[in-house]
Amino acid sequence: MDFKELLILAKANHSKALETILSMYRPLLMKEAVVNGTFDEDLFQELCIVFLRCVRNFRI
Repeated sequence: MDFKELLILAKANHSKALETILSMYRPLLMKEAVVNGTFDEDLFQELCIVFLRCVRNFRI
């Protein structure tokens, strides 16, 4: 399955597709959740929520 197909499924709220896309971007989200050398769990959670919202709203 290519990324476009995965994105289409994720936009349709397919849970496995959402999990797969989130796991693909997890390292980046974790990196961005580090503030002053400390991992901020609340920020990570917010980044995940915003990321998933963006996936759902993305126009293909």
